[in-house]
Amino acid sequence: MRILLVEDDEQLVETTARALRSQGWVVDCTARGEPVPRSLREDAYDLLILDIGLAGIDGFETLRRVRAEGLAVPVLILTARDAVEDRVRGLEGGADDYLVKPFALTELVARARALVRRSQARTSNQLQLARLRIDQEARRAYIEDEPLALSAREWDVLGFLMARAGKVVPKEHIALASNAWDQGVSDNAIEVCLSRLRAKIEPAGVQLRTVRGLGYLLEEVG
Repeated sequence: MRILLVEDDEQLVETTARALRSQGWVVDCTARGEPVPRSLREDAYDLLILDIGLAGIDGFETLRRVRAEGLAVPVLILTARDAVEDRVRGLEGGADDYLVKPFALTELVARARALVRRSQARTSNQLQLARLRIDQEARRAYIEDEPLALSAREWDVLGFLMARAGKVVPKEHIALASNAWDQGVSDNAIEVCLSRLRAKIEPAGVQLRTVRGLGYLLEEVG
């Protein structure tokens, strides 16, 4: 799971990001709302955690811009304002949930997990690129109608890349894609997994391309 955390309190950013990363999630942080819509367009985030009291444009305006661009990422707003009208304004503006500061980190983690679970349940379990198709619920992959034999690691990595097809994915994010790896997985282990996966999916008309210095790109063969 990849999360964008928008918060300008440095101490809160540190503790919140640490709690989320302890779950094996990837967390990117920013202190301002202005770049948020662009970040959400360019990267496949699963959740936006958004503070209301930001410098520059506040969280309400950031949320308005996100929804105005048709970005459907789940949004959890954080606020020190416990007035009912502020909570209502956030929810009516397109937020999915809110937490009032100070909050327990365990509750934040639980709410984040629940929001992403609900969001994923609303989307299709089927992803397709060229002749490659995966069924996320059944954890099965196919080339046209032929089942594709994958290890647990290969399946996790393929599902992660399919959800981000057409976008460059850094190696460190791939390292977090599978629970079948131990912490501190080596670069060589990742390369071996990707090499085996690449050979299996190429007959489907897709390629897993190395973008030097940036990461990997799953795309349809032109």
